[in-house]
Amino acid sequence: MRIGVVSDTHGLLRPEIAPALAGVERILHLGDVGKSSILKELAKIAPVTAIRGNVDREGPCSELPETDVLLLNGRYVYMLHDLNTLHLDPAAGKFGAVLFGHTHVPNFYKRKGVLYFNPGSCGPRRFELPVTVGLLTVNEDGEFKAQVIPLAPA
Repeated sequence: MRIGVVSDTHGLLRPEIAPALAGVERILHLGDVGKSSILKELAKIAPVTAIRGNVDREGPCSELPETDVLLLNGRYVYMLHDLNTLHLDPAAGKFGAVLFGHTHVPNFYKRKGVLYFNPGSCGPRRFELPVTVGLLTVNEDGEFKAQVIPLAPA
């Protein structure tokens, strides 16, 4: 199973996103959507699950949930925008992955058997940070593999 992971679009849907996410079975948006039209356009690629971020204060994006939990190939995934607001122990909760955004810094690492994955930002460039999306692969055994995909030269 291949999942596209995006965050911090801030109202900008770059044309490079569609080819980067071609063939994914689902897209997860980790907040700071900016405009509800972003979700409609992403849904043309694959079904979308989205949460709200700190800039999603008005309109339809303000009605998105703050967090979400998905079951992917038998493993639970926890979605939130800002990792600093995580108020549970993902390992104790048997989560396989925690997906987050907010910092615009792409990274992934494992802690206590849980994958933590921030795909970075694919919206307006912030400082000297790269413009990126993520790819989350879940195999039949429920193992997660994260990949950061650059959209524009850093």
